[in-house]
Amino acid sequence: MKKGEKVIFGGVALLVVGGVIVNAFKASHFDPEQGRIPFYTTASPELRAAGEKLIKDLECRKCHAMWTIRDPMQAVPAPPLDGLGSLKDETWFYTYFSAPDPQAILPSRLKAEYRMPSFAHMPETERRTLAAYMATLKVEDWYLEETRNREFEKLTGKSLNGESGE
Repeated sequence: MKKGEKVIFGGVALLVVGGVIVNAFKASHFDPEQGRIPFYTTASPELRAAGEKLIKDLECRKCHAMWTIRDPMQAVPAPPLDGLGSLKDETWFYTYFSAPDPQAILPSRLKAEYRMPSFAHMPETERRTLAAYMATLKVEDWYLEETRNREFEKLTGKSLNGESGE
């Protein structure tokens, strides 16, 4: 490798590492008084394992952050999954995952290729498992309003108080 190529490669590597660090710093939501992440699950170990397997198999993390971690290679402004169980219940998630057109339930401002896909083709047991697991993704009470604001902003591009986001 030539000297110029090494410099370019090194610069790109530094930018990528810097981006990952900044993203991780922005994504960490700690309770300043207790030093903990406000997200948790009420799932049993079995449901958690089954739910996380489905999330992995469906590649949900290609667009969504979970446990404050986002794929640094993706820039899709999909709402984080953290805390959504405090906003929606299992029935809502099952209906959403079963819909042939999820945008009919929850409209998206994203380009078509980045919109939530339909899981109506999946076996009912998998949709029920995924819905049950999503409903267990909770947020501490002190962070609930911030979770509502983040979901609203990602879906609409505006904050709840009417200001333009992103």
